[in-house]
Amino acid sequence: MIGPGDFWLSSGHHLCDRDEAGRLVPTPDLWRAFLARPELLPPEEACEAELALHTGLLAAPLRPVPEAELAALADADARENWQVFLAFRERVRAAPTLEAAWLRLFREGVAGVPPIFLQMLTHLVTRAAMEGEGDAFTLRAAEAFFRPQRAAIHPGALLLADEEFLDARAADGDLGSIGRLLTEAGAPPREVELDVLSETHASNYAARSDAHDLALDIAEGRPGQHGMARALERFIRHVVGEEVAIHPVPVIDDRNWTWHVGLDAEATAIANDLWKGSKVKQARLARILWLGVLEFADSSRVLARAAGRPVYLAIAMDVAQRVRLKPQNLAVGLPLKTAAEAV
Repeated sequence: MIGPGDFWLSSGHHLCDRDEAGRLVPTPDLWRAFLARPELLPPEEACEAELALHTGLLAAPLRPVPEAELAALADADARENWQVFLAFRERVRAAPTLEAAWLRLFREGVAGVPPIFLQMLTHLVTRAAMEGEGDAFTLRAAEAFFRPQRAAIHPGALLLADEEFLDARAADGDLGSIGRLLTEAGAPPREVELDVLSETHASNYAARSDAHDLALDIAEGRPGQHGMARALERFIRHVVGEEVAIHPVPVIDDRNWTWHVGLDAEATAIANDLWKGSKVKQARLARILWLGVLEFADSSRVLARAAGRPVYLAIAMDVAQRVRLKPQNLAVGLPLKTAAEAV
């Protein structure tokens, strides 16, 4: 169990209200946090109109911005940036909660939405999904939903480490001896010293959670392997609205394999090839890092062809050992009936 204290304060969840179901409702202060992003801070050379626009939105983040106000910006790129942000703001505001906005964005399409805004939104809804969770391994696994990871396979261990943390430590020259977690194509491996989450560190997880400086071992039988399953269960329950049970498995051995969801692009491609019966080279299969079996508590919402059948989940690394989870694949890839079909 983690020790006392809040976790992931950098998500901004404390800048939100909550509805009766515990889902997040943005406040003006949350929008001020978006406006404080470097992407939206006017540069030193910004015109007076852009400075006035930014200042005005900080004072009243939800105020309408007339086209004429945007047209007054001298820099065309600045006009486009603000148009993109305001369009994103309105799409989020059109939903009752951030969770509903997240689902709608990914189901309707995120073209034109900056990845950093989607990452911030995913961070927030993941934090809400983990509210009340006391297991540090589950929380550390959930960090991968909104932060890219690097993978390292060692004898008896399969580690995930935060990519941004690794890059920052390597840039500082703070190199150590834990493992080859910084392998880049065409470059010699470098080693970075960091702790692997264990029961020793678990009680301090909350205090360290925003540093993202703990690696997670997701090898078979380790707490991190099961933590990933619990994190996915909580995310699906809170954000997608389905009660599920997920169990890690070492392989998919199912002649009646019916449905799968890759949780990243690499896993999706490999699982699709396996499902179609295509031959997959062993080196590519070795990129699969985690497999799970998902079962729905209520089969009435499941598509007929998948009802009563396990749904397989997969996580993989790419050739550069990067792991880019896409929890949005759960929003669009699970075999669930549409609202019309469920009636």
